[in-house]
Amino acid sequence: MDQQAIEQRQDLVSNLVDERSLRLAIRQLLRPMGDLERLAGRAGAGHAGARDLVAIADGLERLPQLTARLDSAISAGPEWLQQLLSPDPALAELAQTIRHKLVEAPPLSLSEGDLIHDGVDPLLDGLRNQLDDQDAWLSHQEQQERQRSSISTLKLQHHRTFGYFLAVSKAKATTVPSHWIRRQTLANEERFITPDLKEREGRIFQLRARACQREYELFCQLREQVGAMAAPIRQAARAVAGLDALTGLADVAASGGYCAPTITDGRGLRLEASRHPVVEQRLVETSFTPNDVHLGEGTDLVVLTGPNASGKSCYLRQIGLIQLMAQIGSWVPARSATVGIADRIFTRVGAVDDLAAGQSTFMVEMAETANILHHASDRSLVLLDEIGRGTATFDGLSIAWAVSEHLAGDLGSRTVFATHYHELNNLASERDNVANFQVLVEETGEDLVFLHQVQAGGASRSYGIEAARLAGVPKPVVQRARQVLDQLAA
Repeated sequence: MDQQAIEQRQDLVSNLVDERSLRLAIRQLLRPMGDLERLAGRAGAGHAGARDLVAIADGLERLPQLTARLDSAISAGPEWLQQLLSPDPALAELAQTIRHKLVEAPPLSLSEGDLIHDGVDPLLDGLRNQLDDQDAWLSHQEQQERQRSSISTLKLQHHRTFGYFLAVSKAKATTVPSHWIRRQTLANEERFITPDLKEREGRIFQLRARACQREYELFCQLREQVGAMAAPIRQAARAVAGLDALTGLADVAASGGYCAPTITDGRGLRLEASRHPVVEQRLVETSFTPNDVHLGEGTDLVVLTGPNASGKSCYLRQIGLIQLMAQIGSWVPARSATVGIADRIFTRVGAVDDLAAGQSTFMVEMAETANILHHASDRSLVLLDEIGRGTATFDGLSIAWAVSEHLAGDLGSRTVFATHYHELNNLASERDNVANFQVLVEETGEDLVFLHQVQAGGASRSYGIEAARLAGVPKPVVQRARQVLDQLAA
């Protein structure tokens, strides 16, 4: 409902539409960024892994790059944008700390080491130096045992379960030195240990366990440090998400032939050559038929009639979507648009039941209609599709008539009511703020061509039988339906 906030967002979208290079640069920077808000939450809860912290550092390092891009094109905007125009220096320092301490590609496991850079912690460095000494001893031991055994193919290897061992082929197993102790026999290999190797293995495992434990302690300290900064990280993440959303809206506007709507504090909704933003993207062989909308300035209720499957529901939906898009600051799919701010958008479209609650389709429809009538105001946009169709004809017509009168009279809501009750066209002669519109079709013999054009005037037929024929209902059933219709009409 804040017109200034809407126009601020729209100005940002307009800048991004005009600045294609800026828009593409922002998208390129944002594409590889992780979900900083979720990652910060994991760090704050103590559940983040090493790769999560690296992803946080990567995202935080991109904030200054975004700032540099935005400074040249955007000087003002919503309050949340200031998080990007003037990023918190502490976030850059945090990213630097993460990069300094964590390796670039840490493992998934936090308990097996290889997480922390050298030079971060003197104790860890000392343990690693001792492990390097042990590796040198192992290499020397391998060479020494080769010389003692005269087996050039001997290898000193390590297994997670069996530890360190000397591996030789089956053919050489009978000539090994006497101080070797058989450990394991495989199909093509024999494995041995020596007393010195077994004693040294215990030292190595102790050193490695201490080093891994120290790395885990350092990682937990770093994770706590990141978790303490969760709040500013979340603020920056929301700013990035806002920029991402507006950039996405600008992309669609630039490629889809949208226009920047004029936002007013009045009730008028004027759309020239408006289109459905989703349906037009799905059409391949044909182009979308645009239609005008004039509502809230002299006309509060539009009674929309026309054949089944002619596009009435699509027309209702595109009006609601354009109102919503305009109020989030987006451009809209139309040649021109003037949009008065709505306090709410109410819809009663489609048919659905609620078996769990014991409600039929008609009861669900009536409950939703009741909610609209209790809460709509003269600033609301109400979109109704075939109210009253789920009960007897005269009952449904009576309900539809009364609902229409209440919306146009007592509430004064801006309403579009799609219906097959052609009797509702008579409301236009009783109330000045009611207008009739229809979706046009073209009859050619038995063929029915949907033009999808909305024009003033009320339809006199719904062409339900023709729609049934087009849907594939058997020909004898269609013919019999025509006979019954003629009998009822007579």
